[in-house]
Amino acid sequence: MPDWVAWAVAAAVLAAGEAATAALVLGPVALAAAIAAIVAATGASVLIQVLAFILGSVAALGILRPIASRHMKTPPHMRTGTAALVGCSATVLEQVDRDGGRVKIGGEIWSARSYDDDQVIGPGDRVEVLQIEGATALVAK
Repeated sequence: MPDWVAWAVAAAVLAAGEAATAALVLGPVALAAAIAAIVAATGASVLIQVLAFILGSVAALGILRPIASRHMKTPPHMRTGTAALVGCSATVLEQVDRDGGRVKIGGEIWSARSYDDDQVIGPGDRVEVLQIEGATALVAK
């Protein structure tokens, strides 16, 4: 089997591992394996291929991982959609318990459930939105 095929298979396996784990480690290493496959396809020696893989791994992990990590930790003021509602306060309009209820979040009326199954929250109470599941806000006092 040609060297470049082995590197290409390694790149594919590492990329699949990254897709399964989203750990931001295997993806950059998969990129380095792809670079090593290109170097191998040019006819370079095994030593040059391994050096290309090592340098590619170090560069990809050193450059891409910090950028990706920053994007994964979006500050609250930059969140959009339902993610922006998490952490907001809401007013209970109809009693909220584990079976349902209604709250007003920023001028919009949402269906709601209590985050803790045992908690019952009465109308007029202020709650915090802890999570959004579909079109339902999970809230707690």
